[in-house]
Order: sequence, then C-alpha cells, then structure tokens
Amino acid sequence: MTMQNKPSVLFVLSVDTEEEWDWKTEFPQYNVQVENIQAIQGFQQDCNSVGIRPTYFVDYPVINNSQSVQILKSIDQAGQCEIGAHLHPWCNPPMTAENDEFSSHVVNLPIDLVEQKLVNLLGKLRASFGKDISSFRTGRWGINSAVMALLIKHGITVDSSVYPYYRNSYFNCDGAPVEPYWPDLSNPLKAQSQITQSSIFEIPVSAGFNHAPFTLCDKIHKLSSTPFLSFLRIPGIMWQLKLLRKIYLSPELASATDMQTLIKVLLKRKAPIVHMNLHSSSLIDLPYSNHPFTREQILKNMKQTVSYLQEHANVTFCTISEAKEILTQNQGIQ
Repeated sequence: MTMQNKPSVLFVLSVDTEEEWDWKTEFPQYNVQVENIQAIQGFQQDCNSVGIRPTYFVDYPVINNSQSVQILKSIDQAGQCEIGAHLHPWCNPPMTAENDEFSSHVVNLPIDLVEQKLVNLLGKLRASFGKDISSFRTGRWGINSAVMALLIKHGITVDSSVYPYYRNSYFNCDGAPVEPYWPDLSNPLKAQSQITQSSIFEIPVSAGFNHAPFTLCDKIHKLSSTPFLSFLRIPGIMWQLKLLRKIYLSPELASATDMQTLIKVLLKRKAPIVHMNLHSSSLIDLPYSNHPFTREQILKNMKQTVSYLQEHANVTFCTISEAKEILTQNQGIQ
C-alpha cells in the first residue's frame, strides 16, 4: 500500500499515572505506594524511539511525591508528553469514611465532594508543573452531566472518561460514541445533535469489535451476556471461535493480534483517531497484577500494534489536547 493510498489517522497513548496496590484488597487512602513511576523514565525512552508523545493522566498520590513529580516534570519540560488530571476519589483529599466499590467511582459521589477533590488535584498539578491542566479522566471511568459541568468550570477542555461498550453494577457507558465528539452537557454519553457548546471535547479510548457494525455487535454481545443466558457462556464461546470479540485498545488487556484486528476495523470505519490506554502500574511486574500479560509482554504488544498501524496508515503522533485541536479545526468536527 502506497503512502497516497493509506488513510491518515492520529495516534494518542494515554497513561493512567497512579499508585500501585492489590486490587483484591481495599482501596488505599494513606501511605500510598507510587514506586511504578520510577519506570516511566525507561518507558518514555521507548516512546521517544517510536515518536509517541504520551498523555500522562496523573492522580494525587503521584503528584504528592516529589520524586515522581521530578520524573514527570523533566519529561514535560522536554516537550515529550502532556500532563492531565486523573481523579482517584479514595486517595484524593478531602478523604471520607466511605471507601468501597460504589464510592470508588467519581460519578457516584456527591458533586460538592467531587469539586473539593478536583480543586485539590488541579491546584497541586498546576503548582507542580507551572502550567494550566486542560485534560482529565475520572478514576475507574465514567462521566455524567454534573461532573462534566465541574470540568468546564475548572478549565478542563478535553475529557477522556468514556469507556465505550462498558457496563457494570456501578456505572455504564452504554450508547456513548466510539469516535471523538462534542458531548451533550445534559447527557455527556451522547453527542449533540447540533453544536450548542464547544467548551469541552470528549475523546474516548478506542474500543470495538472484530467486525465493523459495532452497534449490532454490541447488541448481540449485550444480549448474550444477560443473566438469563449466562449459563450458556455464549460470549466466551464466540470469543474462542472468533465470531465476536469485544476488544479494547490496551496492551494490558488485549494481545497484539487482537489490537491489530481492532485497528483494521477502525481504519475500515475511517476512524480519525486511534487511542491506546494503559496504566503506569503495568510498567513494573507486580505479584498481584490483575492483567493477563507481564510488563515485557505489555510493551511488546504496544510496539507491535503501533508498528502495524504505521504499516497501514499515515500516523500523526500527538497528545490528547493536540488531538482535540487537530480534530476540531482540521477535520470538521465543529
């Protein structure tokens, strides 16, 4: 395929830059460990060799550690990344007595408490890096109208809290667009039918299926996953037979082969952006990791997938705020 025949696409790598702990235990509130941040120096060198400029969504324990700040600050000052905000409510002051699964999701908290936590996080980030912070992601995903309004109020211009096709007992992203969009502020999981706000832009992580009609695939997947049919284990059977696979573009969760399959479908759908995501804690091997791959495998999955994308598309590497500017100015998402 010649350069002229290749589609053009943006590539964003976002890293949830956060503490490490055993997810099978309670959420850590104090004396939180951030040793994984030391590994970002080597990881950044790998990114530099490819041309990737990551967006590091940084949470409070990381920014509260001077060594971690220095590592990220040196990368930021070299122009090799973007620093965004990442809100883990359990370890972001003010602390509360509630520390369970329900309250770990930002969308489930009282909005005045969310604002206090957000103000503390953004204030510390801005003071540490000497610049405004314009991008954001909730911890554990999910967004609603009240939280979106807070982001606008406090100067965030691009959000990445939507996790397409995901649902659980505590929140869901059902019906959210897969491609970047101007969210409807009354329901940020929907794109506006006509543009009534341009204060904040949504860039979800890349997710989908191994077939192009994502909406139909999602309906089949959702139906086969209902409690009534769960005993049949239909999603697992369809996955093994490669009839239907839901794939997230994360080297922690998906093999290079599956991510390449997703990219092939995204390019077929003329997606303007490919958005990969991982967690900083995956940059060290932890005995309690809940991911199926080792650190070495994760990095290999990432590099092989990016190489595949470069073979099949003209790729522009950018941070998430840069992607927002390019998409809204040059590609007609008005």
